[in-house]
Amino acid sequence: MSTQSYLIDTNIIIGLEDNHTVQPAYAKFSQLTARHKVDVFVHEAARDDYGRDKDADRRAISLSKLDKFQILAKVKGLKEATLEEAFGRLRKHNDIVDATLLHALNIGAADFLVTEDQGLHDRAQKHSADLGNRVLFIADASQLLATTYEPRDVPIRHVVDVSAHTISLADRFFDSLRDGYPEFNDWWKTKCVGERRPCWVVYDDDELAGLIVRKDETGADTDATQKVGKILKICTFKVSPEKRGVKLGELLLKMVLWYAQKNAYDLAYLTAYPDQDALIALLEFYGFRKTGTKGEAGELILERAFSRERLEPEPGVSIYDMDRMNYPRFILGPDVRGFVIPIKEGYHDVLFPDLRNARQPDMFQDLGIGASPKRPGNTIRKVYICQSPSNLSDAGSVLFFYKGKSNDSPSQAFTAVGILEEVSHATSTKDLVQLTGGRSVYSEAELVAFGATPGNPYKVINYLLVDYIDPPISLAVLEDLGILTSHPQAISELKDGRFGDALRRSNLGFAL
Repeated sequence: MSTQSYLIDTNIIIGLEDNHTVQPAYAKFSQLTARHKVDVFVHEAARDDYGRDKDADRRAISLSKLDKFQILAKVKGLKEATLEEAFGRLRKHNDIVDATLLHALNIGAADFLVTEDQGLHDRAQKHSADLGNRVLFIADASQLLATTYEPRDVPIRHVVDVSAHTISLADRFFDSLRDGYPEFNDWWKTKCVGERRPCWVVYDDDELAGLIVRKDETGADTDATQKVGKILKICTFKVSPEKRGVKLGELLLKMVLWYAQKNAYDLAYLTAYPDQDALIALLEFYGFRKTGTKGEAGELILERAFSRERLEPEPGVSIYDMDRMNYPRFILGPDVRGFVIPIKEGYHDVLFPDLRNARQPDMFQDLGIGASPKRPGNTIRKVYICQSPSNLSDAGSVLFFYKGKSNDSPSQAFTAVGILEEVSHATSTKDLVQLTGGRSVYSEAELVAFGATPGNPYKVINYLLVDYIDPPISLAVLEDLGILTSHPQAISELKDGRFGDALRRSNLGFAL
């Protein structure tokens, strides 16, 4: 019996059932839910919404499509005022339907809600981080199903630095760019190929899945509103439509943020059309701000400043929010604590696949980008499941990940630094499924094997990966510096100057 259930929005039904070619993510979702007998529901409120259509023929067709799915009944007596209090102002009928879907999710009637509506994602996130993590785009839902139920492949999704001329313009990856910008081919040939502009690319299953074209600018020659000295322009930021939502966008953005920080840029910016909701939401989560518009189409200019100076708190802004908006820099001070999280080799490999089997040559190891990270990992936001006793502190705490004894290097060493987002407690497999959400790297069998119960609870630690420690700090060095006295057995706090010593040894590249 499946441990997951999905409530789908009407825009997902349209993607699955309308008379047009089904996109890969929708097809994958349908295949996986059917193959693994996963419950998929349509809410009764959505059925009622279709029933209001005054066109009798169209209404009958729409309702017949809903009959393919299980119907999730409405909560009797649920008031609009109750929904508005929980999920914000409801200006129109569609808002009421959206809030009803979130209410069903919030009370546990389904594990995940699948929707392409960015407004619904935003409404869920404003309610709580937990609810926001359980509202998924169709590609995220498909990826979560594959991760949970399908045999695991080991994806190699390194970001590779190449020149634009090495990328075939005939690749179908560019079709949507050509559709929206008729002059794209000429621009690519004259600007990207002609100027040999550098690109970051991500390949998935040997197909081009993500691309960033970048360019260095100065304040004297830029479309950015902030005329600073060293500017990184993101000319193109694109993820293949069928890969959208599987964290490749976050991977590419991570490359931008790490590269700009490590190479002392003052500013990074790009333009986006107002309807690119998901991209804009991702950028704004990590500190990009709308600063102006460009051209007749009203492209939005989004900018993000960088500094190597010490990050200081701002009144009214939480430490964690300051950290994510200035990522990868973070705040230190009397209210910020540091913790060591020991991880066994197998779990470390799953959590940090880029550090796995480091003793074997990597096919991309010679394709670095100067001072930037050569192997930046797969996501920024990560989740770790453990039972280690601890007194983990508030969001914004600094985490040092310690890899235990292993055959592969590094062994018994600090390997990575993170920033705590939140800690939740799971007392069932269902809790683990819901709390890990779209960040899960665990299969259903692994989640079941944890055996979470009220008497055997697990911690679910959500955090931001700040950086890998290069070189890792070995146990011998940690003991010599007095940071550790022995191999850590459980999550523990670094006190009495040891926290600062560990930070300084981590060489993060900005003032602390």
